[in-house]
Amino acid sequence: MRVPGYLALFCIGLLLTACASSVTHLNNPNDPSSGSSLSAFKTLYDYHLIETETNQPITLSQLIEQLKQKDVIFIGEFHGNHASHLLEAQLQAALYQKHPNQILSLEQFNRDQQPILNRYLDSTIGEKTLIKEAPAWPNYAGSYRPLIEFAKQHFLPVIAANAPAQTVRCVGRQGKDYLDKLPPNERTLTAKNPFLTTPAYTEKFEQFLAEQMGTAMPDTHSNAHQDNRLLAQLLRDNTMAETINQALKQSPEAQVLHINGAFHSNEYLGTVAALKRLNPTLNIAVISPVRVMDPQAPAYQASDLALGDFIYLLQPQPEAYVQASKRQKAFKAMFKKAAQKPCL
Repeated sequence: MRVPGYLALFCIGLLLTACASSVTHLNNPNDPSSGSSLSAFKTLYDYHLIETETNQPITLSQLIEQLKQKDVIFIGEFHGNHASHLLEAQLQAALYQKHPNQILSLEQFNRDQQPILNRYLDSTIGEKTLIKEAPAWPNYAGSYRPLIEFAKQHFLPVIAANAPAQTVRCVGRQGKDYLDKLPPNERTLTAKNPFLTTPAYTEKFEQFLAEQMGTAMPDTHSNAHQDNRLLAQLLRDNTMAETINQALKQSPEAQVLHINGAFHSNEYLGTVAALKRLNPTLNIAVISPVRVMDPQAPAYQASDLALGDFIYLLQPQPEAYVQASKRQKAFKAMFKKAAQKPCL
């Protein structure tokens, strides 16, 4: 398993809290169960859907039929990959036809940004104001605009599900005690139980850190729980899960479509496991992406079938930087900007 160098630097620089979704299993054409009969991709935004229980390709309409009665649907994405974003937009629109009582929930907006997001949905501010003042993710216009606009046009709620970025950043620096420094109004913007996890998720996160940082695996899970990078990740997962659960308490007949980086929901771990802890009765579906390296012969490994109820195959994004000097310059500037934001 390999993550492109620029993504590794980016994830480590942000304490692996938002873009750990870059983890995936790449295809192995020699695997006899890898679906070699799938048709070639015609465009960069093409995808193939696979039902993992049957290990068979399905169409979008077939997927919709299987999802229409679900309480919560997690769509894992590779941030900035427009095959992911195309599928998200298509699912949102198609599911609305089956279940119009729909709530859109997003990792890409944080709880403290809910007021300005509401103002945009109410048409009291324009998109430029939303993007600048929220602030929205840099790829908002190309990736999340379709989702927000569909919700706005159909008067659907949109949930800013994530923990505040500054709080996550500072937990990543200082550890769990940072939350004790927050005033009560800011503490309510994060989950009541922000650092719950499972041994499987902790191990998965440790493995990711070890592979990206070239370090040995910690000997015990207790050591990993003291790792601030893990704590920052858990803060996001538990806050998103709590936000979704609160929305369903207020609208128990609604269907929640939640968008997050794939690491948060792969193998039913992360945010999915956190939500199941809060409400074990929920009927949840997980959709996970898998990168393929040969667009002419899309394939996947048998192990990818464990990622969720459905997987979708897509091509990787082009490398952002090829020359190390340019990559280092770009991230040096990013790290400098992040370091200028002080913690309490």
